[in-house]
Amino acid sequence: MTDLLPPDLHSNRTGLTRRRALLASLATMALAPLAACGRKPPRAQAVPAGATVLALGDSLTSGVGASADTAYPAVLQRLTGWTVVNGGVSGDTSTQALARLPGLLQKHNPALVIVSIGGNDFLRRQSSATTRTNVQRICADARASGAQVLLVAVPELSLMAAVGKLSDHALYKEVADELKIPLHSKGWSDVLAQERLRSDQIHANAAGYEQFAQGLVETLKTTGLLAQ
Repeated sequence: MTDLLPPDLHSNRTGLTRRRALLASLATMALAPLAACGRKPPRAQAVPAGATVLALGDSLTSGVGASADTAYPAVLQRLTGWTVVNGGVSGDTSTQALARLPGLLQKHNPALVIVSIGGNDFLRRQSSATTRTNVQRICADARASGAQVLLVAVPELSLMAAVGKLSDHALYKEVADELKIPLHSKGWSDVLAQERLRSDQIHANAAGYEQFAQGLVETLKTTGLLAQ
């Protein structure tokens, strides 16, 4: 039928079709970055039973306020079947944990690194920007070693914290989003907000570490790091 159209009309219609195709192509290109920004990070790979997992942190990881066998890494090992290395050092800041990390990675070659650090930075009123940079480097360096990484949010200091209402510091979600790694949120905030789960104002007791580990397991399952 188009052969029956006058040459000039046939040319105009062909040009219109090409312009529409070009505009559609440009629209697709423009929307692609927006779609990528909203895309969820890929699901993690399940860490098999018996694999080595490094729990990096401070006194909340080492288990101050409870015995070694009730610290959260020991409880996590019992719940998962992993070999969980307790890499917690009481009093450590993010700067000190960052300095210790290369030696721990080399020694243990973990399949997964669980990062829970920063509380001592906040207690000592260190710069949040420095803490954020250190936490980001810890996670990035651990991932560069070939390990998967799970970041654990730590409560921020606030007036509400003084009356037992804790909330996670915003930097942890920022780092997790930026690096596209899973985040365990509200674990410590929920435990340390309950007097019955604390040994003092900033440490859990055995029941608190048990509850934290149980919640951590749920996040590990949700993210795919632990097979259900």
